[in-house]
Amino acid sequence: MSVLIVIPARYASTRYPGKPLAELTGASGVSRSLIERSWRAACDVNGVDRVVVATDDDRIKTAVEAFGAEGVMTSTDCANGTERCAEAHSVLGGNYDLVVNLQGDAPLTPHWFVESLVQGLISAPDAEIATPVLRCEGAALNGLLADRKEGRVGGTTAVFAADHRALYFSKEVIPFTSSTYSETEMTPVFHHVGVYAYRPKALAAYPSWSTGPLEQLEGLEQLRFMENGRAVLCVEVEAKGREFWELNNPEDVPKIESMMVRMGLE
Repeated sequence: MSVLIVIPARYASTRYPGKPLAELTGASGVSRSLIERSWRAACDVNGVDRVVVATDDDRIKTAVEAFGAEGVMTSTDCANGTERCAEAHSVLGGNYDLVVNLQGDAPLTPHWFVESLVQGLISAPDAEIATPVLRCEGAALNGLLADRKEGRVGGTTAVFAADHRALYFSKEVIPFTSSTYSETEMTPVFHHVGVYAYRPKALAAYPSWSTGPLEQLEGLEQLRFMENGRAVLCVEVEAKGREFWELNNPEDVPKIESMMVRMGLE
């Protein structure tokens, strides 16, 4: 099956304006922008036919082309990354079998997360969208709880049924647990990884659906699929020793840089 990866990137972020161009320094001391690191992560994925960055800002497109990536201009009217992916896929001809949305704030996404995601959607013909989930160790759960305690919107968590069909996603930490966990202990909480794989028909229909109350409250684009009765498949992935975190706030820059140093990522 032909696979397109789209990395949506916009400059005007409420929490972090200009975030795609924020610089991150890796283990080798080399500084690269967030969008370049996300593009490099996408290029590491096996079985992908094309990788593009979809943006509505000339500054981002110029930066993208400067490091050798392909940029696609999309409308400023796109409400979220999924709408931007839908428009980019249409602009490129709409002929890919699967479209992957690798969000531009997740440069630590390992290639096997995306490979497992694509295979999971191929193996579940009833699902129209799939997204990875990662079981939290105590350290990751404590990080999520610390963000909420300090009033920061951090990572998203997911709960799903026995067949891995999503039940809900939230920026709160769900499910609630009163237990405490050591740094390396596995917990019952799953961190939602900001990557999606879509079947083209569902992706093309998405922008025509109204934004529902849950999407409005949580600010999570995947809830629009659920509010319109579409099955969202949660694909459990393994960290394999890799740390994972998204860049949501300026405070996340040193956290991600420390992770890159510990993992030896350039």
